[in-house]
Amino acid sequence: MHTFLSRVNAVSAFSLSTLAALTFLCFASTFLVNYTAPVTINAANVVLKNVPEYAVSREKHDLGALRFDTTADLTPLFNWNTKQLFVYLTAEYETPSNKINQVVLWDKIIRRGDSSMVQLKNQHLEYYFWDDGNGLLGHRNVSLYLSWNIIPIAGTLPLWSGTGSYKLSFPSEYTQGRSF
Repeated sequence: MHTFLSRVNAVSAFSLSTLAALTFLCFASTFLVNYTAPVTINAANVVLKNVPEYAVSREKHDLGALRFDTTADLTPLFNWNTKQLFVYLTAEYETPSNKINQVVLWDKIIRRGDSSMVQLKNQHLEYYFWDDGNGLLGHRNVSLYLSWNIIPIAGTLPLWSGTGSYKLSFPSEYTQGRSF
């Protein structure tokens, strides 16, 4: 009646269809979950230098440095469809040459089973706070945000931010000497 290959084909097609339906249900069950969390951010020891950039040209650009404190409990973000979190601190500001500037200053990967409490005190920046011009000098409205990507087991890769930010002001004069 049916050959062996046609039976294997039917079982394989049914199995793949069932797995695809179950994967979609896994995604749909957590699609509308709110992944925000309260975050507190503070910054101190803000330093600004005007240094040459040797990678592209020898023009001088602004290089900022600071230390920051942040606390956030990211435990509620983990559910059965969350594999890990990619958490990062971003500085966002506006300059005359660019409507929006976003610079990632620090990041961390939190896996399922790791401690999901982010408690940093007097933390150095992990990446350079580099501006492509002189847009940081005397800038009074630089916002720091803690955001995260949720890496799911099945589904999309959503981007969420914490409910809290910090407004940072840079000095109106460049810092002299070794202060980084």
